Amino acid sequence: MVDRRSFLFGATAFGAVGTARAQAWPVEVPSHATVAGLSQPIEIVDDRWGVPHIRAATKADAFFGQGYVVARDRLFQIDFGHRRAMGRMAEVFGADFAEHDAAAQLFHYRGDLDAELARIPRPVLECVRGYVAGINARIAEVEGDPTLLPLEYRILGVLPLRWEVRDLVLARGGSVGNVDDEIRRARLAAMDLLALDRLVAPLRPAIAMTVPEGLDAAQVREADMGVLRLGPLPFGRETPTQDPDELLSATNAGSNAWTVAGSRTATGRPILANDPHLGIGGFGPRHVAHLTAPGLDVIGGGAPGLAGIMQGHTDRFAFGRTNFHIDQEDLFVLELDPQDPERYRHDGGWKRFTRVEIDIPVKDAPPHRAVLRYAVQGPVVSHDPGRLRATALASVGMQPGGSGAFSMVAINLAQDWASLREAFKLHPAPTNFHYADVRGHHGRQVIGFWPQRKRGNGLLPVPGDGRYDWVGMRDFRALPSDYDPPAGWFASANQNNLPPGWPAARSPAYSFRDSARYDRIAQVLSKQTRHSIADSIALQHDTLSLLAQRFQAMLPRQPSPGAAAATAMLARWDARIDGASGAAALYEIVLRQLNAQMLAALVPEGARSLIPAIEPPELLRVAAERPDLVDASLAASWTEATKLLGSDPAAWRWDALHRVRIAHPLARIPAIAAAFPPIEAGGSGGDSFTVMARWLGNGPDWRVGGGASYLEVIDVGDWDRSVMLNLPGQSNDPRSLHARDQTIPWIAGTMQPMPFSRAAVDAAAARTTHLHPERSPR
Repeated sequence: MVDRRSFLFGATAFGAVGTARAQAWPVEVPSHATVAGLSQPIEIVDDRWGVPHIRAATKADAFFGQGYVVARDRLFQIDFGHRRAMGRMAEVFGADFAEHDAAAQLFHYRGDLDAELARIPRPVLECVRGYVAGINARIAEVEGDPTLLPLEYRILGVLPLRWEVRDLVLARGGSVGNVDDEIRRARLAAMDLLALDRLVAPLRPAIAMTVPEGLDAAQVREADMGVLRLGPLPFGRETPTQDPDELLSATNAGSNAWTVAGSRTATGRPILANDPHLGIGGFGPRHVAHLTAPGLDVIGGGAPGLAGIMQGHTDRFAFGRTNFHIDQEDLFVLELDPQDPERYRHDGGWKRFTRVEIDIPVKDAPPHRAVLRYAVQGPVVSHDPGRLRATALASVGMQPGGSGAFSMVAINLAQDWASLREAFKLHPAPTNFHYADVRGHHGRQVIGFWPQRKRGNGLLPVPGDGRYDWVGMRDFRALPSDYDPPAGWFASANQNNLPPGWPAARSPAYSFRDSARYDRIAQVLSKQTRHSIADSIALQHDTLSLLAQRFQAMLPRQPSPGAAAATAMLARWDARIDGASGAAALYEIVLRQLNAQMLAALVPEGARSLIPAIEPPELLRVAAERPDLVDASLAASWTEATKLLGSDPAAWRWDALHRVRIAHPLARIPAIAAAFPPIEAGGSGGDSFTVMARWLGNGPDWRVGGGASYLEVIDVGDWDRSVMLNLPGQSNDPRSLHARDQTIPWIAGTMQPMPFSRAAVDAAAARTTHLHPERSPR
């Protein structure tokens, strides 16, 4: 980004930052401010948990307030993500970032931006304009008063980038999606080992895999992923590469949600619970806000930088979400013309790439020239004239209407199920949308865009000669829905929840997760006929592992002497992955040991890089046929547990290994690390296969890498009884009172109030801010 004025702080400013952190001052917020972009005054009431309640006279002004408060609490987080998506890193951070900028701009939409904006209903567009104006209003404030700047800007010597609504339909983001799966399968097929792919990614629903006609699997390389393989941004030292063992747990990351009809609750009102599972360890992925205006009253967790509330409730209905699975990316292999590598074979002839040449501004250096290429299918991620080969990525995000920047606002403005179904047309991401309303209805609708292929199923790369091109896009109306299900409850946990009888060959994807979390949720909900808010909270924190119970059934009846102690401990264990459980710690160590031994037994040396870990349910399936390796793993794990946890098994605890640490994403920069000390939250129970899902992070240790950092349980109709948690807190500023105040409650599973009515909000008010228009509306 280009700084709007010279504003470098240097060492003097960093000294001031250090002083501010040491004194732990709360961030000062004026009680009155005049800002540009408002049509009428708004009031922001921050409650004692740091949640802003925005009271406005118009819906657009309410979303202005949301943009303003998220920029107040999370400015660097949203600005850094926006700067990266816009491909404007090198102009402030130097030449090392130019390649990343070029990759980001490769995934900018090259169609008609005006036509994209014209797709958006005017009320939705005006609210998103308000959100963007609110962000810019806070940016103007910090530019006018540098003491308000978040600490990162003082250290890095930059200023935030102003936002434009057009940016939201321009920057689409390039994602690996399942392209790495496609590459892996092709390489295994070339080794005649495609059947081994089931170990790392079993297909759900099951379907036979074959190499697409015309694809030479032996020619597929990791290099075909091109710019999708770019490493981390070059701040400080390189990020450690992913340790294979961490994949043991990461393979089942996801989310939980359920709705329970009033006929099965203690109050007679529906209950909706949701705990989206996202990364834990850096910036918090949710910011909670409450937006009120005539015709609008919505509260819940939003994604910083995205207008609207993703999980929460209005005054009419509650809503939540989990990931559904739709295969929305395909990698196409293009044959280049030997006479002209700017042409590729398509539909029986040669077609020329669309070329876009860009100059990327670079700090203290000449601009970096980059050539971006586009094929019929999408952006060209790899172009290798030496091999007469290129690859292009087809993705839903790059299609017309593929921006999801307006979908949350449309959902928030909806008044009922019928208007929600109109809002779903703006939502391309694959989602189980859960719903429960004040009239007693509940259920879910799968939403998202589903690409239609001429042929093929998206499991391996395909030739780009036209035979496998996409020919259209289906929306949510082609996907499953459940409205007032007969069972009186509905749950999703990323499992295959296609209706019975849905043909496997017509599945939108084959990457649904193992059903262990869902099975446990169903086990509990099916038995509860007077379900309560407390029951939902308990279920969100449930640590019973059905996968562990499966492993217990495999324990040797006559273990070897070395495995006897481990077998005895695990046999009498309750299969709960509790933080205080020594048996839980031993079980997790056994899974890692068993994984290593089964890999050595089943995967040839030449394929080890393609299958670095076996998915745990698959691990238990194949291990059932190798009791010798189960016994050996038990013996080795007892020795390893002794090294890690000490010689006294009675003192072992899973939470002594499974620690939660939250650090600034740029903590590799020493000055950032000094100004933003990590939050050492403590130890945690859970793993990938418990309802309280907390999986392993990067590196060879046992640290928590992800899980439900935001949780909500909604009492539909008696809204003030709803509760939530948001780890680590509302603010990213270490000087704020709300930078880490939800950490201890999150570890303890103590949900926090979610006041909604005006009386409840006023009773919990901690401070009030009044924003006034810069000038009166005409």
